[in-house]
Amino acid sequence: MAAGEETGKAAGLGAEGLPAEEEARSFKDLDLLAACSSQLLEFSKFIILFALLVGRDIIGLAETGSGKTGAFALPILQALLDAPQRLFALVLTPTRELAFQISEQFEALGSSIGVHSAVIVGGIDSMSQSLALAKKPHIIIATPGRLVDHLENTKGFNLRALKFLVMDEADRILNMDFETEVDKILKVIPRDRKTFLFSATMTKQVQKLQRAALKNPVKCAVSSKYQTVEKLQQYYIFIPSKFKDSYLVYILNELAGNSFMVFCSTCNNTQRTALLLRNLGFTAIPLHGQMSQNKRLGSLNKFKAKARSILLATDVASRGLDIPHVDVVINFDIPTHSKDYIHRVGRTARAGRSGKSITFVTQYDVELFQRIEHLIGKKLPAFPMQEEEVMMLTERVAEAQRFARMELREQGEKKRSRNGDDDDTEEALGVRKKVAGGKKKKRKAF
Repeated sequence: MAAGEETGKAAGLGAEGLPAEEEARSFKDLDLLAACSSQLLEFSKFIILFALLVGRDIIGLAETGSGKTGAFALPILQALLDAPQRLFALVLTPTRELAFQISEQFEALGSSIGVHSAVIVGGIDSMSQSLALAKKPHIIIATPGRLVDHLENTKGFNLRALKFLVMDEADRILNMDFETEVDKILKVIPRDRKTFLFSATMTKQVQKLQRAALKNPVKCAVSSKYQTVEKLQQYYIFIPSKFKDSYLVYILNELAGNSFMVFCSTCNNTQRTALLLRNLGFTAIPLHGQMSQNKRLGSLNKFKAKARSILLATDVASRGLDIPHVDVVINFDIPTHSKDYIHRVGRTARAGRSGKSITFVTQYDVELFQRIEHLIGKKLPAFPMQEEEVMMLTERVAEAQRFARMELREQGEKKRSRNGDDDDTEEALGVRKKVAGGKKKKRKAF
């Protein structure tokens, strides 16, 4: 940590670095925050006080669901209100979905003052993004790779007047090998700026970035150790690898009526499991990196709107996404990095609500599971189950697996033949061939 760093505890809002007369000021004095103060969590209030009253760079460390987005959005909007300017703030995020979510929150919080934001992410046409940047929005929310592309290739676009830089989920930005992009961005933005760095976990890379990008920062940590929220009930089930699908179907039946997020380790397994569950009559929808951006957003919106009750996702959805109605998180494939477990289960039990998480542990995952228990500092209880009932499902599940494999093969062939996006989301199994036929006919007519 930097020598001038101070550590604040978010329990009571008594900050060591805060002058006494300023500490007395309430949220009511800060015009923009007056309407929001009742909804803000303690962590957010603490960070906002530091950002607005002390005006220092900030490192925010807190478990997911503690209101980090509000903690950086409100000080930026307050500063923008005091000194209006185009291209005022830049928010860097690791995933596209998180960028769109942050943009929605900025638009909602800043609707009364007419804030304009632009989302600059991969998977979307560069030309439309260049036009959005030409209009000079107040806030840019971007993934590092696409932003660097625009800085290098979009004529007339620069960030020389930038006042705020925010790095949300900083550990993941660096884990995804965005280090060189982040370095390039830091070189072309002013040194005289405010920087907020947020993360649920503090890694060596984040410490290195903090030394390079922040000046005399205040560290606001809810807790120094890795932890999950108290209202989250965590369970595991120890099962043979070959019956994983049957156990998943059993749990989805047992907890029917809830909203589920099921995490898989690969795009292929996500797609296969989604097809398997659809064959069995579940309203499941996939979300993974091999889908086009429009389909990814479509999947997410259908799940948010409760049109689908099961979202199957890779770790692309494990960071920052705030979907209030997620009741149960299932780790279908155990995460290889223990810290990813904290982010995955953080999709439920957010902002004071309760939730459940169930982790599947096969004979090959014991060591990984022990590492997770060691990291969070607690032994997880086994989820109560009836083995006989699970075994009764195996025949139906095996048939659905066969259909899913055939479907997957068909999709792969279709993808190769037309060299486009995978046909992944909504078409029902029987309708799929007709839809594909229709598309081919249209193409010939062209």
